[in-house]
Amino acid sequence: MTLTLVYDGGCPFCRSFALRSELVGGIQQLVIRDGRSDNELRSRLQQQGHRLADGAMLLEGDTIWHGSAAIAELCRRMQPSDPLLTLLGQLFRDEGRAAALYPSLLLARRLALNVQGRPVDPDAEPI
Repeated sequence: MTLTLVYDGGCPFCRSFALRSELVGGIQQLVIRDGRSDNELRSRLQQQGHRLADGAMLLEGDTIWHGSAAIAELCRRMQPSDPLLTLLGQLFRDEGRAAALYPSLLLARRLALNVQGRPVDPDAEPI
């Protein structure tokens, strides 16, 4: 079954992690989708109660992991060849540790988007 990571393409940290995961994460059939630019996908997920402004999402069939749960699940499945992904995978694969550390990732995302003059919520972005 296909695994889809939905991330905020406006955030340089999110984009880097997503591309690294795709290139060297070792997860077969991983699809990476930029939720900031994919309005249809973002709208569909929002109707199910999942906002990109609240964090990344990992989709598999009808299952949706959101925020720290998404990162923990992705890290548990990775078999990276990249040293940085190996470190991040070990750090975030535990759900409790991921939940404790995830607010720091959201803060870094918020700061990076603010520096770019972009809103944290893609739906608040001017057209």
